[in-house]
Amino acid sequence: MTALAQIPKEERPRERLLQCGSNALSLTELLAICLGSGRKGVSVLRLAEELLVHFGGLSSLLEAPVEALTEVKGIGIAKALQLKAIFALAKRSQMLGGAAKFPVSGPQDVYIFISPQLEKEKRELAFLMMRDAKGAIFHSEMIGMGTLSEVLIHPREVFHEALERRAYSVILAHNHPSGDPLPSKADIELTKLLVSAGKLLGIPFDDHLIIGRHSYTSMWERGYIKKSRY
Repeated sequence: MTALAQIPKEERPRERLLQCGSNALSLTELLAICLGSGRKGVSVLRLAEELLVHFGGLSSLLEAPVEALTEVKGIGIAKALQLKAIFALAKRSQMLGGAAKFPVSGPQDVYIFISPQLEKEKRELAFLMMRDAKGAIFHSEMIGMGTLSEVLIHPREVFHEALERRAYSVILAHNHPSGDPLPSKADIELTKLLVSAGKLLGIPFDDHLIIGRHSYTSMWERGYIKKSRY
């Protein structure tokens, strides 16, 4: 079993949480802290990543029953129950205080909101952010996990979630593990496709951010999304 203590000190999620705060940690790192240890030959960070891939993102993982959690090698009953308890606390916190909203007036605000989840990831991830009528982000979730160089995203996944949660508009963000936020041809084509799909469904596609190392590219700023206001 590979525990957090066996990971190099500067890479340990607990130490990073203590030194940098929770906003500096990726989704994988936060989940690794909840797990505490991996399985034989597999680090806890790798196990956390496997969980997210297996369930297709955080939202599905949060809803997964104990039986489904234990289907992942390295997740026994005790660990599954521990996760369910943590997830239940998070849900009750939302019920008591209401889901927090993050006001957004431009790409820089979106970058501040989402970059902690993406900047340090070693494979491409895609996050969908949903906005209310006032432009605030009220929900975000991972909708894709890919390789070192690509993540496959289909408009169906983007707008299905938006329709389910009655989003007024949406923003997509994904990272480039290379650290270079320059959009690829595929990134540009995806942006155009999502703009068109959003028009058909009546859910504006506001922006597509590519997150690099301490930098980003906004497709809205680049002129690929024709909107006068953010």
